[in-house]
This record gives sequence, structure tokens and C-alpha cells, in this order.
Amino acid sequence: MVSANDFFFSGLNIPGNTRNKVGSNVTLVNVDKLAGLNTLGISLARLDFAPYGLNPTHTHPRGTELLVVIEGTLLVGFVTSNPNKLFTKVLNKGDVFVFPIGLIHFQFNIGKTAALAFAGLSSQNPGVITIANAVFGSVPPINPDVLIKAFQLDKNVVEFLQKAFAPN
Repeated sequence: MVSANDFFFSGLNIPGNTRNKVGSNVTLVNVDKLAGLNTLGISLARLDFAPYGLNPTHTHPRGTELLVVIEGTLLVGFVTSNPNKLFTKVLNKGDVFVFPIGLIHFQFNIGKTAALAFAGLSSQNPGVITIANAVFGSVPPINPDVLIKAFQLDKNVVEFLQKAFAPN
């Protein structure tokens, strides 16, 4: 039994809590929160940033992201692979930037005031993999010797990062 509520979501007018380690909050409206998105290939997110807040490096394995800045100034960017080339841009109110599917990207509020953006994603379930959390906060942890060699880091640094990103 389908109803109008399957195609309705309320609450994107409410700012997300940015009082956290990175100073940002993403409110995602995907098929899990809005059943009517099933099979439609789209979703939406509200991104709130405290001053100097960051949406850390992450990727969406199943969706391209189109970001529009509503308030504030964001430094955004993504990295291609082979060769690893960084594409960045400073965005102001009304500017739009696209992050191609699967590429590592970020958004950073470089302003002294809060920032707000909305993102459309080309999947009803784009997924998200936050790079640092995945690498240093996996359960069980990745063997430190792997990370030491992969990132060319000292053992103490790897152990520090694994402790910092370990789930609570």
C-alpha cells in the first residue's frame, strides 16, 4: 500500500549539528528515508558547516554529486586517479560544482561564518566512504604494518591515527 507519505520528507529546513570534530553535518535524504525514491536514481543532501568546518575526504561509490552553495564560501575539490590530479575551486553563494562518481572529494568552509549547501546525487542510495575513517577506523583494525608501508608513516603515527579514528 503506497501513500503520499512515501513521497514526502520534512526537515531540510532544520540546520544540522556542526558541533563535532570536523565542524560539519550532512543530512541525507536517500531511499532509506524517502521510500518514493526507490528506482528513481536520485537523492538529496543538506550540508551545514560551522566556520572552518570540513566535510572530510570521501567518495560516493554509486553516485555523482552536484553541489550548490546557498550561504557562505566553500573550498571544494576532487582528485582523479592515474594521474592523481587535484581539481579545486572556491565557491560562493549560488555557485555549483560537480563531483564525478567514485572520486575522492571534500568541501571546506573557508569563511568566518556558517555555510550551507545542498547536493543532488545521481542515485537513490549513493553510499559514502569517508577515507580516514575507513582506513584508520576499520573494525577490526587494518594491520598497522600494512598502513605503515602503504602510507610511509612511522608506527607511532599509525597507532595514533588508529586510536583517534577507532569507533567509540
